[in-house]
Amino acid sequence: MGKTTGFMEYGRIEEGYAPPAERVRHYKEFVIGLDDAQAKTQAARCMDCGTPFCNNGCPVNNIIPDFNDLVYHQDWKSASAVLHSTNNFPEFTGRICPAPCEAACTLNINNDPVGIKSIEHAIIDRAWEHGWVLPQPAARQTGKKVAVVGSGPAGLAAAQQLARAGHAVTLFEKNDRVGGLLRYGIPDFKLDKAHIDRRVAQLVAEGVTIRTGVFVGSAEQGLGPGSKVTNWAKETVTPAQLAQDFDAVLLAGGAEASRDLPVPGRELGGIHFAMEFLPQQNKVNAGDKLKGQIRADGKHVIVIGGGDTGSDCVGTSNRHGAASVTQFELMPMPPEQENKPLVWPYWPTKLRTSSSHEEGCAREFAIATKEFTGKNGKVTGLKTVHVEFKDGKFHEIAGTEKTYPADLVLLAMGFVSPVAAVLDAFGVDKDARGNARASTDFSGGYATSVPKVFAAGDMRRGQSLVVWAIREGRQAARAVDEFLMGQSDLPR
Repeated sequence: MGKTTGFMEYGRIEEGYAPPAERVRHYKEFVIGLDDAQAKTQAARCMDCGTPFCNNGCPVNNIIPDFNDLVYHQDWKSASAVLHSTNNFPEFTGRICPAPCEAACTLNINNDPVGIKSIEHAIIDRAWEHGWVLPQPAARQTGKKVAVVGSGPAGLAAAQQLARAGHAVTLFEKNDRVGGLLRYGIPDFKLDKAHIDRRVAQLVAEGVTIRTGVFVGSAEQGLGPGSKVTNWAKETVTPAQLAQDFDAVLLAGGAEASRDLPVPGRELGGIHFAMEFLPQQNKVNAGDKLKGQIRADGKHVIVIGGGDTGSDCVGTSNRHGAASVTQFELMPMPPEQENKPLVWPYWPTKLRTSSSHEEGCAREFAIATKEFTGKNGKVTGLKTVHVEFKDGKFHEIAGTEKTYPADLVLLAMGFVSPVAAVLDAFGVDKDARGNARASTDFSGGYATSVPKVFAAGDMRRGQSLVVWAIREGRQAARAVDEFLMGQSDLPR
């Protein structure tokens, strides 16, 4: 414990932001991280609890009190080693994780929690700056070959762990670049893609073979005309080919089937899923030329869905130069401050205002869309009504009907399941939500109903956080290693 009374002496220090008027003019990251003195002061607030709830609040079980203490003593290199012992990619989580660890911080019972996420961000940025993040190739090869399907955070984490265990890993990605949701779902202003690129370089140096533009599944479903499943895939590899060429297969794709809004007028032009809108801008930022990019310039934009994906649509629309941006949320407005004695150490429901909201956005809660209206085949507005939730369902409130002008509507209501074509091609059993059925038991964990086929991340648990995907990728890697070798030294 760095300073016994630190939690009583120091207040929480937040990371800084560039001014909204400045940052909306570009797509670069704008968070101003902690300097050494600020990080030391923030780390001094950690009480090194007898039972550190933050560890369990963190899905990858980061050893948070230990790296806080090391930062307090300014031993950044050791802090990096401790951080990497549980998390393959702290530069991702240090930027985009909602930080459930902070909700579970003991100091959060009656004070502001330790800024764990900002400390993690500071550690990994210094680790890269000083050259401490190096490839860790296996000392010996096992002769076993593993195919990892999907290069999002689950697939990347699993591929790295399996390569370090000595297996020959091939990572398959249907898109033209590695990263999955990290690459094409999260805007560059929240996560610069250079962070992905240098991790990819590390994986390649550790022996991972990467094949992009390859759809794994049924050839009939994969490259058909107008297929949305494959996006930029140029080649199809069938499950039978993988079964023949590899000793184990790990399915680590995302939950890419977007939740739709089947109300009258849905067929009008100008209504798009968030994951049609966001990836296009990321591709343009990467230097690609696109025809007919979905743009918000000068338009009245309605974003339906109050979560992180909706917030990303807000930030991107503002950078396009939208005339107005309004975000709808079906649920009522949550309280600004949670009831800590009731919810701690669990993730609380409370009003969260993102950096994108601060850049300009009207927010409407407890509102439902009844109909899209349009002219000449294009959307011009939405008919809405306010609702209340009681008796297990939503009820319309009479007299609250309203029509909002809209030139562009973005549906950001979450994702219902992985793309069925992949799971159906492998023939794995699915759960009631359409995810691959695979338990997380230590014995036979992450194994599907099909021999030597495993599943992890969103493809197994459904839509979730990047940090959960990393956890599942790491744990699935151990399960695959144990399946191949009879035992595993990889961490659980």
